[in-house]
Amino acid sequence: MKPKSIAVFNSNDVYPISADATMPFEQQRDIFYLSGADQEETILILFPDALDKKHREVLFVRETNEHIAIWEGEKLTKERATEVSGIQTIYWLSDFDKVFFDLMTEADTVYFNTNEHYRQAVETQTREDRFIKKCKENFPAHQWAKSFPILQQIRGVKEPEELDLMQTACNITEKGFRRLLGFIKPGVWEYEIEAELLHEFIRNRSKGFAYTPIIASGNNANVLHYIENNQQCKDGDLILMDVAAEYANYSSDLTRTIPVNGKFTKRQAAVYNAVLRVKNEATKLLVPGTLWAEYHKECGKLMTSELLGLGLLDKADVQNENPDWPAYKKYFMHGTSHHIGLNTHDYGELKTPMKANMVFTVEPGIYIPEEKMGIRIEDDVVIQEKGAPFNLMANIPIEVEELEELMHA
Repeated sequence: MKPKSIAVFNSNDVYPISADATMPFEQQRDIFYLSGADQEETILILFPDALDKKHREVLFVRETNEHIAIWEGEKLTKERATEVSGIQTIYWLSDFDKVFFDLMTEADTVYFNTNEHYRQAVETQTREDRFIKKCKENFPAHQWAKSFPILQQIRGVKEPEELDLMQTACNITEKGFRRLLGFIKPGVWEYEIEAELLHEFIRNRSKGFAYTPIIASGNNANVLHYIENNQQCKDGDLILMDVAAEYANYSSDLTRTIPVNGKFTKRQAAVYNAVLRVKNEATKLLVPGTLWAEYHKECGKLMTSELLGLGLLDKADVQNENPDWPAYKKYFMHGTSHHIGLNTHDYGELKTPMKANMVFTVEPGIYIPEEKMGIRIEDDVVIQEKGAPFNLMANIPIEVEELEELMHA
């Protein structure tokens, strides 16, 4: 941060549905990352140059009372807020305007927490947006800066404690997937599979899915974000499942594609193993110093080779391809990797060289609508200082023979 600057982070709103119904509260991940406070109506202030040392980090929380405790449950007391966050100076939210005005008389620059994630497409005005608007109106002589570039750097490289939580999320996901291998058979419905997973996740202390589950049997797998999960699984079809658990607000992200009847056909196995080879080779490229854009070009070359081998492309397709939309994109149209952490599509630098302890998904796929087949395989891996990445999902079955064996056990 620049000298004499103050950074402000707001919690998420509780979003209404209609009548008196609301969506379950999900904390804004930046304030959670920085403070551990997982409660609505919370504000964090960081002011390294505050004249009074106690104001160099301040947390504002909603004042609780007996009525709130009875109807909504326990909220953070000042003492408990310090325990959770490590921050010594805790104020009630009702004191925010007064305290913030006082601190702003010492500050020159305000860091706003704008959402600049490369996938963001937010239309709703957030609590953060309202704060920024009000702050600019009340303090027009201050300078503005943005926290996002700093958060990109620090959130992209995971701490050991974060990796432990992500490993736990992956372990819970493994339990859910193994449960499915004995459950899936011709005639089951996609939503029944979703229910089995949710049962296993919650009984292992996850809040549930890290993202909206994709359970796509047959040709549904060729819709990349198929989330209806309302079709019956048929004998002879494959089922693509992009499903994973969260744990303590940290995400895991798994995809496996298995045969509904427990046995791959020769063609299905050939395509599956092609995807698996791309995944394994792509994983080896995730080392410190790799550039994300160059990595994806290399993954495209790996996929092109496999598609030629499968007869889905011929040499003329490759020779005549559009450099901006290579031939392989007909069958593999999405990226191979993204950061993962507190968000499933997490913060992390994409234009600078990769660093140790960044965590990426690796998720190639081949989609063939004319064969009613879509196959994607995905694991989560940690970049190591030296050597191959560490696979957080190494224990989750992935080989054709192992999957068939477990499904017939």
